[in-house]
Amino acid sequence: MSTPSPLHEVHQSLGASFTDFAGWSMPLRYGSELAEHKAVRTASGLFDLSHMGEIAVTGPQAAAALDFALVGTLSKVKPGRARYTMLCAEDGGVLDDLVVYRLADEEYMVVANASNAATVVAALTERAADFDATVTDRSAEYALIAVQGPTSAEIVAAVTGATLDGLKYYASMPATAAGHDVLLARTGYTGEDGFEIYATAAQAPEIWAACAERGATPAGLACRDTLRLEAGMPLYGNELTAELTPFDAGLGRVVKFEKPEFVGRAALEKRQETDRALVGLRGEGRRAPRHGYSVLDADSAQVGTVTSGALSPTLGHPIAMAYVPAALSAPGTALTVDIRGAKAPVEVVALPFYQRPA
Repeated sequence: MSTPSPLHEVHQSLGASFTDFAGWSMPLRYGSELAEHKAVRTASGLFDLSHMGEIAVTGPQAAAALDFALVGTLSKVKPGRARYTMLCAEDGGVLDDLVVYRLADEEYMVVANASNAATVVAALTERAADFDATVTDRSAEYALIAVQGPTSAEIVAAVTGATLDGLKYYASMPATAAGHDVLLARTGYTGEDGFEIYATAAQAPEIWAACAERGATPAGLACRDTLRLEAGMPLYGNELTAELTPFDAGLGRVVKFEKPEFVGRAALEKRQETDRALVGLRGEGRRAPRHGYSVLDADSAQVGTVTSGALSPTLGHPIAMAYVPAALSAPGTALTVDIRGAKAPVEVVALPFYQRPA
């Protein structure tokens, strides 16, 4: 049985369609996912992300434990800042991609994808065993609300009363939202400016209502997927898997070999050179390549597989991400995708597909 979000009754009252996502019952859409997508691009969308995992790593050696457990150098993150990083297996495969907040000198919060939260907790616990650090799964304590879009700063400032000029991208700070003490962060997964409000389950409905009253449009997981695809952001299970390394995904920059030791280091040193590349594909017409569809070369031989695809609501044409041989990864390369037996022409393009106006 799916776990309901702390905001489940709110979503029901809004007429949401629900889907099971990593064991959670989450809103897929409230009406038109196209309208929700466009609301995020032109104003602001309001997302329930309470399915994400929150794991506390605390203690005198919390920084050292995370440096060993993850591919990034978390000891260099200053309190109040955050970093995108990955948890890799000994063979270099990606077990999850994470956002890690340093809340204080000896306190971090690791935010994991819902489908991998248990894996992350287990791996961090095992890898921190030889350090003076404690790993605590706090996922059940949190509700997570995100406000994303061009007007998100205006809405969040009104709800929190906070001055946001000093809250940089990938940073966090304590704040008050609708009268409740919360953690306010500025990251995002849509390609727009955006904020996350970490609160308790009891506080969530009031904070959600305050954001909605100030103009944030409730938005479900369906439009969240097309938004992140336009922004060229990877989804675990699609662009990232335990069979792929950060280098395969074009994210080798997150791996910090200047550290003396971390799990997966030896394998990643050997797997830096890769013969495949994650690319963007631009299509024509209205039929979009979808996850799992075959990518073909000029001789109609399969050379890759689509990892994510959709008809872009913002750009008006099909877009997709796919793994192809490095030799076919240059922008402008002509390929085709087998869409249910029909060969649809596509062109390799640089990622991301969309960037918000400066």
